[in-house]
Amino acid sequence: MTAPQPINDAGAQEIALAEDARVLAIDIGGSGLKAALLDLDGNMLSERVRIETPKALVPDALLQALVNLVEPLGGYDVVSVGFPGVVRKGVIITAPNLGTKQLKGFNLQLALEKQLGRPVRVLNDADMQGFAAIKGEGVEMVITLGTGFGSALFLDGELGPHLEISHIPFRQGEDYDQQVGNLARKKIGKKRWNRRVQRAIKNIRILTNFDRLYIGGGNADKLDFKLDPDIEIVSNENGVRGGAWLWRKHVAR
Repeated sequence: MTAPQPINDAGAQEIALAEDARVLAIDIGGSGLKAALLDLDGNMLSERVRIETPKALVPDALLQALVNLVEPLGGYDVVSVGFPGVVRKGVIITAPNLGTKQLKGFNLQLALEKQLGRPVRVLNDADMQGFAAIKGEGVEMVITLGTGFGSALFLDGELGPHLEISHIPFRQGEDYDQQVGNLARKKIGKKRWNRRVQRAIKNIRILTNFDRLYIGGGNADKLDFKLDPDIEIVSNENGVRGGAWLWRKHVAR
């Protein structure tokens, strides 16, 4: 098929995709960069590839790492990227878990479009993971337990404004990232860390009155308490699979 034209840096240009379009989905994490090819239903068309996240990333290093990551994968029509921070119109606003302030203000979306020659959309990684997890009914909340504490909020399947809950004060003068992130888990041990996660969930319930909560991320499998009926653990593969949903509105019928 003819390759669609790259969107502009505001992501406003409409494109038309065939029903068999292939999505390159990238999940940028604090410890690893992951990618896979998907169809528009989120089904994996390739094995998921992974490399370590370079330390103290600067824009050029991040771009080169992503190019190296996706090199083994085949052809694709569009690209989705989940980024661990606040992203607006493809521009990085915060990157707290990547060990650098030099990414702030970097238009990752536009830079990747130039590098890969395909339309790109970039959004928060928990938001992207949420698209693959939710059912599309009522108030649905997604949290990710990984390097930090990610979150996403949906109403009837539509993504709400991104709430940077990870940097809201949680306890003892520290935020959610500091108290529930991976460094804290390693420092305080599994039992105390689980108690903190339980407290975090109670806070999220009060804040959003969610109908359903989904828990993902690399540390979700380390929970050892009984979950309420309206809470479930979801596959970490959703961090990649959610990338398909960013393009489903653009299928030409």
